[in-house]
Amino acid sequence: MAISIEQVKDLRQQTGAGVLDCRNALEEVGGDSEKATELLRKKGLAVAAKKAGREASEGLVEAYIHAGGKLGVLLEVNCETDFVARTADFRELAHDLAMQVAATSPEYLASDDIPADVLEREREWHRGQIGGDKSEEIIERILEGKLHKYYQQVCLLDQSFIKEEGMTVRDLITSKIAKLGENIKVHRFARFELGGD
Repeated sequence: MAISIEQVKDLRQQTGAGVLDCRNALEEVGGDSEKATELLRKKGLAVAAKKAGREASEGLVEAYIHAGGKLGVLLEVNCETDFVARTADFRELAHDLAMQVAATSPEYLASDDIPADVLEREREWHRGQIGGDKSEEIIERILEGKLHKYYQQVCLLDQSFIKEEGMTVRDLITSKIAKLGENIKVHRFARFELGGD
């Protein structure tokens, strides 16, 4: 099947991947742009995994103040070089992440950051809701599903990205790692709300 320049251009615009990568992905899936997007995403995960161990000590601190000045976010995002930190793509990512924190109020960056006692309390609360007429194996599977939903609420990286349905914040960062070619990490964030604790 012949892949048109328009198809490549559209896929490149959607994913931010290189022209050759877009063409190859489209050829591999027979011109289906949805499948090509998914393929590029998976390859992006592979690229991100290779870069994950690299030092990310440059970056920027993004400040986002919501309309009216009653809600604000400070967020530190790191990358490997000052050059990438100054790009429009990196700045857009930092801004989008700060807006995500403002809109969804995550408590933790990732599930690994949840204190063990908080996680155990959540686990026991859900266990009490399930009822005792099920086998331990079924209860554990239900608990894992409930905890996964809990992570999606309280962990920034596990949340659905507010600007694109079906994409998590982790997926967003992974796509930027693939596009910019550097390791990117959210280091920390703080959300301030007028009258809050």
